[in-house]
Amino acid sequence: MYDTVLFDLDGTLSDPSIGITNSVMHALKHWNIQVEDRSELYKFIGPPLIESFERFYGFSKEESWEAVEVYREYFSVKGLFENDMYEGIPELLRELKARGKTIALATSKPELYARQILEHFGIDGYFDFIGGASMDEIRVAKADVIRYAFESMGMLAAGETLLPDDVRAGTVMVGDRFHDIEGAKKNGLRSIGVLFGFGSREELEAAGADHIAETVEDILEIISGTTAEGTSCEA
Repeated sequence: MYDTVLFDLDGTLSDPSIGITNSVMHALKHWNIQVEDRSELYKFIGPPLIESFERFYGFSKEESWEAVEVYREYFSVKGLFENDMYEGIPELLRELKARGKTIALATSKPELYARQILEHFGIDGYFDFIGGASMDEIRVAKADVIRYAFESMGMLAAGETLLPDDVRAGTVMVGDRFHDIEGAKKNGLRSIGVLFGFGSREELEAAGADHIAETVEDILEIISGTTAEGTSCEA
């Protein structure tokens, strides 16, 4: 059973594929790069944008920064609302709060946009803290966002790197990509990898996810400690 739950945003609470891929296409057009198959850009969902432009298109650091700025021209106005919340998420959050859980967001999306998206869906009130990347991308790695969230909630003293034992034991990170799992592990936390997002079972298990959730309902069962045998990666 877990008392504190950290959620990723993209691919975990909502499907942002249209908005993100439209924004990436907008950025790539700046370099006269046309992408016909939208699904080729799904790999941009989850990882930090700077990293993705460098890795997938060979951009230099300077070009990647410029690409992010062009990306935000579209995303900040239209792309962040081209987004669909997964079925069952509001009910999950409502039930977790009813059971007294502490809920926080830990996303590599800029915090400004994350807040707007949660407000757009009307679920921001379920969160005790909303943590995201800084606009300058200095705080963007998932492990750093997780530490930032705990510092902001007063559960980790500034400058300390190791969470207290009781916090680590009672906290779980929920996400759909290996970045979420690795970020949790770097902070000594257990994790739930979800299969309805953009990561595969193979990716999540290879990263070391402690549990795998095929559905939103599975997340509640895992957090509550009522998971059927076989759902956990340790089973």
